[in-house]
Amino acid sequence: MDHRTLIDDPDGDTLTNPPFGRGISTGWLTTRVGTRAYVAVMADTAPVAAADQGGWLPPRFVIRTAWKIHRALYRWSGGRFGLRAPKPDSYGLAELTTIGRRSGLERSVMIGYYLDGDNVVTMAMNGWGEAEPAWWLNLQASPDATLTTVDGSVRVSGRAAEGDERDRLWDRWRHYDKDLDGWSNRRPGETAVVILTPAAER
Repeated sequence: MDHRTLIDDPDGDTLTNPPFGRGISTGWLTTRVGTRAYVAVMADTAPVAAADQGGWLPPRFVIRTAWKIHRALYRWSGGRFGLRAPKPDSYGLAELTTIGRRSGLERSVMIGYYLDGDNVVTMAMNGWGEAEPAWWLNLQASPDATLTTVDGSVRVSGRAAEGDERDRLWDRWRHYDKDLDGWSNRRPGETAVVILTPAAER
């Protein structure tokens, strides 16, 4: 795949889905930012009640810089750096390539994820900003995508978890982010828990 799809594009896919957990992850390079996770790139940085809307979140420019570093490492290394498998106490990092709903071109972003059986689970939270992430809008328009992990690339189909399934998967995200519920309150609507199912499993 042409990794030039990682740069700015008309589908708005420069807003990637930041990984979960503490610190700014750039694959093999992690920069600590205070004592909180950096999952709020697009979040409102105005003072909020910590009990209601999660803990302190770093400024947007810090997170956007981390995203750019992550994408650059992945691109410049030819995919050798920037991906990782999930572990019991840490999320994995993968590249998700969707089809731009406006351009019809491939658009790639880095996402945090964990495994649920054969499925990959991520969250369409856009750094806890108000807007939906572009990759999720693309998936809703065209569910088929390509997921690249440390184990290689596979075709997947994306959908939003619903009902009891969503509740179960959301609860598993709490394992990685103790402020998950507070951060989700920063958004005006429900945050989609996205399931990526390998093509062979559909």
